[in-house]
Amino acid sequence: MMGELTKVSFSNLEKILYPELGLKKAQVIEYYIRIAPRMLKLMENRPIVMNRYPDGIDKEGFYEKDAPMGIPAWVKTFNRYSETAERELNYVVCNDLDTLVWMANLAALEINITLSTIDNFDTPDLLLFDIDPEPPCSFDDVMEVAFLLKEKLDELNLKSFVKTSGKKGLHIVLPIIERYNFKQTREFVHQFGKFLARESALVVSEFRNSRDPGTVFIDYPQNNRGKTMTAPYSLRASQKATVSTPLEWGELKKGLRPEEFNINTVLKRKNDPWERLMENKQSLEVG
Repeated sequence: MMGELTKVSFSNLEKILYPELGLKKAQVIEYYIRIAPRMLKLMENRPIVMNRYPDGIDKEGFYEKDAPMGIPAWVKTFNRYSETAERELNYVVCNDLDTLVWMANLAALEINITLSTIDNFDTPDLLLFDIDPEPPCSFDDVMEVAFLLKEKLDELNLKSFVKTSGKKGLHIVLPIIERYNFKQTREFVHQFGKFLARESALVVSEFRNSRDPGTVFIDYPQNNRGKTMTAPYSLRASQKATVSTPLEWGELKKGLRPEEFNINTVLKRKNDPWERLMENKQSLEVG
C-alpha cells in the first residue's frame, strides 16, 4: 500500500528499530506519513540534519548533515559552505511527504532543523531556549524554570511556544522577524539565562557549568548559525519512542513526564499548538 502512495523505494521494512517496543521500520514510516500534515509546514525550506539508526537505537547511530550519496533526483538540497566541516555541504530540504518518507526509510529517526531558512540562512526566524537538566534534576524542575522564563517573556509581550525535547528537557521557541543575526539571538538567550540564574538556584547560565549536577542549563550556544533543534513531531532515539511534542502551556503540570508523548500517543492529539507558529513573528526590541 505504501509503495502506491510515494516515489520512495522501501527497504528492510521488517527491521526492528526500537527493540524494547518491537517497533519496526514500517511503523516508523507509518508514523511519519500520519504526522506529516503537522510536521511538514514547520520544516518547510529549512536545512535538515538527520540522525540515522539503520541498525536500531541499541546500536550506534550517526548524524548526517550532508545529503547521502545517490539521493533521488526529486529530493531538494541546499548547498552551503560549512566552517566546521571546512567544505561544501548539501543539506536535505524536506518540503513534501515523499522526502519525509524517504528520510524515514533511511532510518532517520531523529530529524533536526535549522533556526533559519534556505532563503535567509544567516538570519534566524526562530530563537531557541533549550532548557537542559542535569541529574538529579527532574522534569518538574525543568517545568519550573520554563514557567519562570515564560513569565519574564510575557512581561515583555513576547509570545513563546513550548515543546518537549523528547528526551529530558523542554524547548521554548520565539518566532522572530528576520532582522537579527545569530550573534544577537545567542546573546539575547544568554542574557536571559544570566537573569534566570539570579532568580533561581536551579539555573546555570554559563557553558562551563552546564554539567553541574542538579542544575538546569539554558543552552544559549544552540543559537549559533548552523545549529539545529529537534523538529517538532520528530521521533527520538529513546527506548519508549518518544516524540518532541508541541504543547499548550497549560499542559505543563507537576507530574507530567516526557515519555507520555510518544509514537502511539501523539497521533491521537486533536489540537496542534504550533499550527500558527510562523504567523507570530515578533521583534526582540522591548521596552
